[in-house]
Amino acid sequence: MITRKRLATGACALLAALSVALTPTSASADEPVAKESPKVELVLDVSGSMRARDIDGKSRMAAAKQAFNEVLDAVPEEVRLGIRTLGADYPGQDRKRGCEDTRQLYPVGPLDRTEAKAAVATLAPTGWTPIGPALLGAAKDLEGGDATRRIVLITDGEDTCAPLDPCQVAREIAAKGIHLVIDTLGLVPDAKTRAQLTCIAEATGGTYTSVHRTEDLSRRVRQLVDRAADPVVVPVATEGTARCADAPPLKPGLYTDRESFGQHRWYRVDLLPGQELRASVSVSADRAVNNDYGVLLRAVTLRGREIVRGSEAGDGRTDVISTGLRYPKPDLDDGPGDAKPAAETVCLQVSNSFSAPPSVKTTPGMPIELTVDVVDGPSAASDVAAYGLGRGWWLLGTLVVVGFLAGLIWGWLSRWRVALWRTN
Repeated sequence: MITRKRLATGACALLAALSVALTPTSASADEPVAKESPKVELVLDVSGSMRARDIDGKSRMAAAKQAFNEVLDAVPEEVRLGIRTLGADYPGQDRKRGCEDTRQLYPVGPLDRTEAKAAVATLAPTGWTPIGPALLGAAKDLEGGDATRRIVLITDGEDTCAPLDPCQVAREIAAKGIHLVIDTLGLVPDAKTRAQLTCIAEATGGTYTSVHRTEDLSRRVRQLVDRAADPVVVPVATEGTARCADAPPLKPGLYTDRESFGQHRWYRVDLLPGQELRASVSVSADRAVNNDYGVLLRAVTLRGREIVRGSEAGDGRTDVISTGLRYPKPDLDDGPGDAKPAAETVCLQVSNSFSAPPSVKTTPGMPIELTVDVVDGPSAASDVAAYGLGRGWWLLGTLVVVGFLAGLIWGWLSRWRVALWRTN
């Protein structure tokens, strides 16, 4: 009995070792570094409501000024920072003039801390809350170049310049594909302000933070400015098509696009023998959507034959849903001459099954982010891609053979044990 237990343990260990050997190993890739200095613009609400004294026993304006001074002292050298105000100049009741009251207090560029602090010190709570116009102005301030861009909006109330909806403004900014992120901070916000600032942030992939203390405001703004200084990949705006034949050719990189509810978008990637295509897609639900949704990423040939697919589904409120795929193209045997092997055109299809309530606008489409990478194909059997991702019969067949051989060995050992026992 003890011998049989030992043999069973050995067979299980053999199967476990073979399974581990076939498990794919993780690989790390160096992230590209941004070529230009990142740009950040702080947008500060200076409307009349900033006089309220409910943050650490002082006015909201005083808390904001203190936080700004601390942030300006800690801005990384590589960050190009600017400051824009809203509601700082016009104290009257003329709605048109009040909704145009936004200006750049300090230009985006190398930071002179003394000059920037002096400009902030002159501010006093004054007028309206034109958040939409201020965001449009800040986006214009950050135009030009390929640097990463971030707007940090600090306000204590919702926009007072409807029908220019600041959430819609944020969606239009995101639709331009310039990778401009808007982070919002609400000073002692009510429910309406919280909902509006959350919508603005989610539309551009930013964050919303509720603030009730000066210390929290200073710390959060510093975090957002520091985040802009981190090396990131700058997405490239592209536009998928309804057919693969008309699709834009993509090189390795990060791309952004917009996709309507239930739409199919096509892109193309050229792949040489011996290379592996790795692609992923993320669809951001930047508005209220119905339950039960999914995203599909397929790789197909020009003739329409599916090579491999990746899909993901969900049920309930979400912000982002993602999926990916890998396709290794087998290398060619060495042939005569020095002829360069022909590349295969792989068609990538991005689809979604989102739907929205009747009250939700479906335009512009939801933002999608597509990552494309082409690397050398796998050469080691430990990489599951060597067997062809999406063609898992290789792995299944290997496990079946291993199990069959283990069974034969176990049966032979059992017969030998019984024969030995009868002899004795």
